[in-house]
Amino acid sequence: MEKQNEVDFLVVGGGAAGYFSALRYAFLQPDHEVVIIEKGKATLQKVKISGGGRCNITHGCFDPKELVQNYPRGNKELLGPFNQFACGDMMTWLDERDVELKIEEDGRVFPTSNSSQTIIDCFEKERETLNIKLHKAGALSIQHTESGYLVHTTASNYLAQKLLIATGSSKQMWQHLESIGVNIIPPVPSLFTFNIKHPLLKDLPGISFPDATMELKKHYLDSFGPTLITHWGLSGPCVLKLSAWGARELANLNYSFQVQLNWLGMPNEHVSDEILEYKKNNGKQKIENGSPFEVPKRFWKRVCELCNATGNWADLSNKRLQGLVDLLSRCELQVEGKSTFKDEFVTSGGIDKKEIDFRTMQHKRLKQLYFAGEVIDIDAVTGGFNFQAAWTTAWIAGENAASL
Repeated sequence: MEKQNEVDFLVVGGGAAGYFSALRYAFLQPDHEVVIIEKGKATLQKVKISGGGRCNITHGCFDPKELVQNYPRGNKELLGPFNQFACGDMMTWLDERDVELKIEEDGRVFPTSNSSQTIIDCFEKERETLNIKLHKAGALSIQHTESGYLVHTTASNYLAQKLLIATGSSKQMWQHLESIGVNIIPPVPSLFTFNIKHPLLKDLPGISFPDATMELKKHYLDSFGPTLITHWGLSGPCVLKLSAWGARELANLNYSFQVQLNWLGMPNEHVSDEILEYKKNNGKQKIENGSPFEVPKRFWKRVCELCNATGNWADLSNKRLQGLVDLLSRCELQVEGKSTFKDEFVTSGGIDKKEIDFRTMQHKRLKQLYFAGEVIDIDAVTGGFNFQAAWTTAWIAGENAASL
């Protein structure tokens, strides 16, 4: 074990929140010793893979009251922080460092290079300019002493006057924090896809529906947006949003529940009217060869097959017509399990929000102990919102730690 290193500001976690907080602190206190420790093989891994490698850096939402509506956990606590530093501030910070950004139609913000490496290079350049040290080490334990925070790692011991924890969804770190009296909300998965076996979905992966709506009626949960049929069931923003808002309820159900899906996002009476109108005008056409709706032909043929809607439109009975309406607008699907993307895993849970002063991101009892990012019991829907929570909490933590 190497000798003990004394550090002014020690950051545990070399991800988005850890880096950004270290950058802010070092900018304000250039003469202080700032060290980031990261146990993984590489830093900024979620930045690297976000948005399919393009890095969905934030979202084009500039009203804090509107912005907080995208956070199932943390919407109340983040309102004040977003008034200090939010999406527009992050975009300005990057622009000042010559990172060009673009806002796409759905509001997601990406570098115009369409490469996450642009963001990584920017952060690394800033780290080197500000003389922030990066050490490869994993935390083994944390002690709160009169002299500061003693962090034992796989490489060395660090005595930090101020300590920032930004380790994301790390069960090991949550255990270390519990050992010094920090309360942890047990984590459960958020942002996951649904495993569904149903004849309607079989052999149709890749088909998407832009305006679908989904409900879990017994739990008063609903969602809307693009929905994608996959090899294992359903994915897409509509599913991911529902999984985020219902993270704890769905965990309690052991991920076995029924959803009602409206593939068209259209009231069922309107679906019925559209089908009746199409039947009236296309009586001699084969039902499976022509659809009243803009849906993929393979999907429409499967719907007709399951509803036994054969022959010409003119011969379609009211019973078969109602079957089409129900399968398109009130489709009952049984979910049995979830799938998550390991590298982009997001959790609901972490450090209890009640123990954090969100004006400073400091623990209310353990002074000079700061938190940023997903290590806190905060999570968001997809679209760059999880990153923005990381940038905001990191900025506030770094700024306040530097001022004390």
